[in-house]
Amino acid sequence: MSSLFNIQDNVVVITGGTGVLGRSIAKYLAAEGAKVVILGRKAAVGNAIVAEIQAAGNEAMFLETDVLDIAKVQQNCDEIVEKYGRVDALLNAAGGNMPGATIAPDKTFFDLDPAQFQTVLNLNLTGTVIPTQVFLRPMAAQKRGAIVNFSSMAAFRPMTRVCGYAAAKAGISNFTAYMATECAKKFGEGIRVNAIAPGFFITEQNRSLLTNPDGSFTQRGQDVIRQTPFGRMGEPEELCGTIHYLISNASRFVTGTVAVVDGGFNAFAM
Repeated sequence: MSSLFNIQDNVVVITGGTGVLGRSIAKYLAAEGAKVVILGRKAAVGNAIVAEIQAAGNEAMFLETDVLDIAKVQQNCDEIVEKYGRVDALLNAAGGNMPGATIAPDKTFFDLDPAQFQTVLNLNLTGTVIPTQVFLRPMAAQKRGAIVNFSSMAAFRPMTRVCGYAAAKAGISNFTAYMATECAKKFGEGIRVNAIAPGFFITEQNRSLLTNPDGSFTQRGQDVIRQTPFGRMGEPEELCGTIHYLISNASRFVTGTVAVVDGGFNAFAM
């Protein structure tokens, strides 16, 4: 394997690692030789993913967490550092949405629930800030590390419906750029902060919004396909190469960027 992309024995922490995208990335990175730590709220799911990874002869562990509880995240970090001695990469993949933070076609802005809007902001944005603050500390001490945040197509364009989610993801893109400079200036060039912006992938969160029970696309799903030059939804494993690049030495002069993986969605105008 080229040393540029070699992540053998790198300790990679993934928040939200029990989701469709997180689990696909975890399996791929473990197969590439990384020591993968999955953080999530669903212990049964997380342990099942770890068992699958270990059955393939690769290394992984699961720790239950709450990305909004800094004490819990710090406990996770302490356990990881105690076991492995370091943290090489953090993937902030935790996030989600709530009905009250969206505005359906038959509703207006007056129907937005400010409490749920705030919850969605907290889960996505603050849920990225807290793990970054905690796991950056061992990276700063070792003067090396890579952080990859999860932005979204909704960060580039204020899409209909997803009012709270879009605001949070736009904040994540901005936070990524801010932290890239903050880390480079204060902790050295060995620490890089980037983000990935997936296009449309079918997940537990959006399945009912994009597909019907029979598997056909809803009107929303058809709109996505029409806007995507590749003419299809993404497959989870299609994020893995970009993630691999962003946490490896192949991107050692790359920081503050948002890497788009969207089948051309964001490039298409009409």
